[in-house]
Amino acid sequence: MTEVTFSPRSVAGYRARRRTVAPMGPLGEPRSTRRTPVRHVLLVALVSALTLVGCASGAPPKGASPPAGATDTPDPPAFTVEVSPVTAADLGQSWRPGCPVGPTELRRLRLSHWGFDDRPHLGELVVHESVVPDVATVFRVLYDARFPIRRIQPVDRYGGSDDRSMADDNTSGFNCRRAVSDGPATWSAHAYGRAIDVNPVENPYLIGGRVLPPAGTTYADRTPERSGMAVPDGVLVEAFVEVGWTWGGTWRSPDYQHFSRTGE
Repeated sequence: MTEVTFSPRSVAGYRARRRTVAPMGPLGEPRSTRRTPVRHVLLVALVSALTLVGCASGAPPKGASPPAGATDTPDPPAFTVEVSPVTAADLGQSWRPGCPVGPTELRRLRLSHWGFDDRPHLGELVVHESVVPDVATVFRVLYDARFPIRRIQPVDRYGGSDDRSMADDNTSGFNCRRAVSDGPATWSAHAYGRAIDVNPVENPYLIGGRVLPPAGTTYADRTPERSGMAVPDGVLVEAFVEVGWTWGGTWRSPDYQHFSRTGE
């Protein structure tokens, strides 16, 4: 396991803003109710209420039982990231001889993220060794903001298929493949481990009249904003911008899921 250095360009002084979004319904439509992140407001209100009660009735005697139904709610676990090297066997069908980078240049990150179930999870992401500090920084910001991510798994879990990974709403990094474009065949930034696709269903790629993945059709219209979406000035886009990455959502053929270190 390698010690992680977070990107100096981002975390210091960065404050992730929570945006008001409508939670996702079963088909991507907004629901009428949502959970509002008001932990600090509730905490202040609780402390104030307990203070007033204490002033009115005095402190409870030592050894007194807690009120019925009272429970201790632990804080969520802190963000963690573990970095390890990979081999050709580890990469499976996502790598082959002739790819622009070799396994020795790649790293596997096992990191924390929040899910759409509002619970912490662990995922695995393969990226180039040179962008490990950037990626660790971005996902720490997203974790602290409780930005929901469906799942994070290496593309090899899908037999190296980008289509299958996107259809499963999987957030992924390295995959030795060509770029999906209308131009000449070129290596994708993913083939170098310097790009990440986040929540592909909520953030589809719109190209040549197609929606990739097709399951993201309801998200081709970017209004209203819904959970897990990449939007201008939102925490997801800003977290990547802060470390010098480019968002594909501003391209002529918008690729809302795509973030890259190279701008491609």
